[in-house]
Amino acid sequence: MRTGQISVQSENIFPIIKKFLYTDQEIFIRELISNAVDATKKLTTLSRVGEFEESIENCKIEVSFDEKAKTLTISDSGIGMTEEEVEKYITQLAFSGASEFAEKWKDKDPEQMIGHFGLGFYSAFMVSKHVSIETKSFQKGSTAVHWDCDGATSYNIGKGKRKKRGTDVILQLTDEDAETYLSKWKIRELLRKYCRFLPVPIVFYDEDINNTQPIWTKKPAELNNEDYKKFFEELYPMQEASLFHIHINTDYPFNLTGVLYFPKVTEAIDNRQNRVQLYCNQVFVTEDVKDVLPEYLVLLKGVIDSPDIPLNVSRSALQSDSNVKKITQHISKKVSDKLAELFKDDRVDFDSKWEYLDLFVKYGMVSDEKFSERTKDICLVKTTEGGLHTIQEWIDHAKINQTDKNAETVVLYTTDMTVQHMNIKAAKDKGYEVIVLNGPLDTHFAGWVEGKFEKVKFRCVDGGPMDQLIEKEISIESALTSEQQKSLEDSVKIVVNELAFEISVQSLPPQDDFISVHRSEWERRMEDMAKMGQGFPYGDMGLKKQTMVVNSNHALASKVLSTEGNDRNELLQYCMDLAMLQRGQLQGESLERFLKKAQGFIGA
Repeated sequence: MRTGQISVQSENIFPIIKKFLYTDQEIFIRELISNAVDATKKLTTLSRVGEFEESIENCKIEVSFDEKAKTLTISDSGIGMTEEEVEKYITQLAFSGASEFAEKWKDKDPEQMIGHFGLGFYSAFMVSKHVSIETKSFQKGSTAVHWDCDGATSYNIGKGKRKKRGTDVILQLTDEDAETYLSKWKIRELLRKYCRFLPVPIVFYDEDINNTQPIWTKKPAELNNEDYKKFFEELYPMQEASLFHIHINTDYPFNLTGVLYFPKVTEAIDNRQNRVQLYCNQVFVTEDVKDVLPEYLVLLKGVIDSPDIPLNVSRSALQSDSNVKKITQHISKKVSDKLAELFKDDRVDFDSKWEYLDLFVKYGMVSDEKFSERTKDICLVKTTEGGLHTIQEWIDHAKINQTDKNAETVVLYTTDMTVQHMNIKAAKDKGYEVIVLNGPLDTHFAGWVEGKFEKVKFRCVDGGPMDQLIEKEISIESALTSEQQKSLEDSVKIVVNELAFEISVQSLPPQDDFISVHRSEWERRMEDMAKMGQGFPYGDMGLKKQTMVVNSNHALASKVLSTEGNDRNELLQYCMDLAMLQRGQLQGESLERFLKKAQGFIGA
């Protein structure tokens, strides 16, 4: 047995770093400016610990380009480098000068640095055929240093021409990349995307690019509502104001800061645009925060910043880590706590915002057990009259009049107040009340409530005759004999398509409809789930079949039986068409037939 050492050929690894390390080529500008920020922050640290005595007030980063020469220059007035430091930090791959510096001074000045991996500088070669550095160290007596490289593994180093402390990184872009990046609007766009909140001033042709002290870096006590409003406008210009915000400021057991905004969200959702932005030490990372935010909160807007979120080497994506799960849980709790606070402090104002909170809260409740426990007492349901009640308030209210013979409280709901108007009226005629459940998640929400509250069930108002939806102890006898009921059922089957309907002759109050069409609650929910893309695991299981209820106590039942042949069929057909019309399902040739019949009645 013997041991050996793995060798890495620089000529092989260098092209991989240049071509495959970063998923987005444009990130090069973020990496180079981040290095300039670290150089400036190092100088700030040395100033604070008494190692640098000159003024640092005017430290800034300048970005410029020369379209004719095809060069892009990033200049800073930071710590600079000696020739030895250039060879140490630039020519050694994966050696982070920022990490080394932070480790050295962590006890005296624990300043967070951006760089960690020592690879960001080489992103320059993704777009450049030649890169040069002009630098001069802050140390007294130091001389300027020049370094350049054409993307191969060899480089030139010697005496430089920079007169003042700091560093210039000059990229000579390839012809293709010069065409892409060397325009004022493009560079400004990238600077605003990746560098707009970096902690050192960035200037691009006399324009101040960044906000060095975004509000998430400040304490909530230092801010007012106007500050939060202005920051939202800075993030999302021309968008409607948010409902409210949550300021996150945590330093244990992990560092997490940020400001989250609740936008006005309805059913028309596009969660791909203007989402929460993830930063690490004020450096933009991504808008893909699905691993940090619970799925039900991806519709929020704002910023999250944490040095404790594990990133890949290119700082463009998250890596799986226990901290991420803890941060996700913390954010969820902060959101639920804020909602509870708003509910408690001003119920009227909370009710006024519910239209936009409904989807957030219900999504969280059906997908996160802990979130549901924290929000179940503030989740609201809306009645057809416009009133808002908590779940428990409404169950207690419905229990008074809407308890069936099995001691179960029946919550009646409508999915469409216009289409189901007659059903709602039938419920109200019996003294019942109806809530509105017309959201994309309300099928799941109804099931969640049934699972959490004992002896509670939800029924849609058009799911059956009202006396069946809320069954009482009282039974109604049929005005027809069993033979007559059988004759009536057979007559209906002659006219109706039995593949589409299940026929049921029932003894209902005479004032109820003669013929009505319904879909059972279970079938409705299965169909709703299928519409949401979940499909039917075992086929449609006959879910396209509806129930046609025939009221044997209605006056028309006797009238139908008193007719024969074609007259009976036409009368039944007309009554069936009325039932389908009431459900909004009478279409095509059936509607045409019905209208001709109706016109015949009025002599048209």
